[in-house]
Amino acid sequence: MDSLITLPTVTHVISQALTPVFLLGAVAAILNVLTGRLARIVDRFRFLSDKDDGSGQEIQNLPTRVQLIHWAITCCTVCGLLVCTSIVVLFVGSELELNLSRITALLFIAAMLTLTAGLLCFLREITFATRTIRVIKLVS
Repeated sequence: MDSLITLPTVTHVISQALTPVFLLGAVAAILNVLTGRLARIVDRFRFLSDKDDGSGQEIQNLPTRVQLIHWAITCCTVCGLLVCTSIVVLFVGSELELNLSRITALLFIAAMLTLTAGLLCFLREITFATRTIRVIKLVS
């Protein structure tokens, strides 16, 4: 059975999909950092829960930090899914000889927006964490 797609077409589609694949690698690295951060927050909560030394302010701020990291992980995961979907759309459009460039562009824009939202949540969590540390040092 003859395929509609030729080797030069496949090569062209793969070269077009290369940038989203690099972005996918970057998103995976960011997710690795975020999950590590979440684990540290959970460990800190467990540590402070066992102590009784007046670290109540810090322990009260940890749920907010967890929520921000949760949103960051969610946004970055959605970004990764959108990038994967845009790559699939590139190949499907090529195979079916359809112009799906608008859909691909919209998926990529949505991926960039969710990545931006995830990074903003991460930045907010870091800001919140450092502010908490400053407040604790001032009180001590």
